Amino acid sequence: MQTVFVIPSPLIFKMAKSRETYSKKENEKKKHKKRQDKENRKEQRKAEKEEGKSFEDMIMYVDEDGNLTPEKPDPSKRKKIRKDDIELGVPKREKEDPIRKGRVSFFDESKGFGFIIDRDSDERIFVHINSLEEPLRANDKVTFEIEMGQKGPVAVNVQLVKL
Repeated sequence: MQTVFVIPSPLIFKMAKSRETYSKKENEKKKHKKRQDKENRKEQRKAEKEEGKSFEDMIMYVDEDGNLTPEKPDPSKRKKIRKDDIELGVPKREKEDPIRKGRVSFFDESKGFGFIIDRDSDERIFVHINSLEEPLRANDKVTFEIEMGQKGPVAVNVQLVKL
């Protein structure tokens, strides 16, 4: 018995034409319109370009308000500024009084801590018994200084306000 091998001929597939859908046509129209608009803008810029413009026509001036104008500003409106008046960077802060005033909102003598409400900022500030000059109670008016502790601001040098 003889074995016969059959070798198939190469298959030829025809590629089907892609169907033109509505969205494909719309995308093509948009691309074409964009290209056309870009070309129109390019032509418009070329038409508006003035090659023969003199140097004097291109000069712009800054008026008293800081705006650019083609006309020379009026010298009578010019403001005199001294260089010492110009401040660069962050303006200097005025020294604040380190002694602040407030009211004791809570104080627990057994635990040794409490809170003071600052009169100016309404901020609650922690106070420890070690930074007291004399014993405190709730609603006492006090003067104090603020230092930064491990967990935030801490009142130190706390003194009762005598009425």
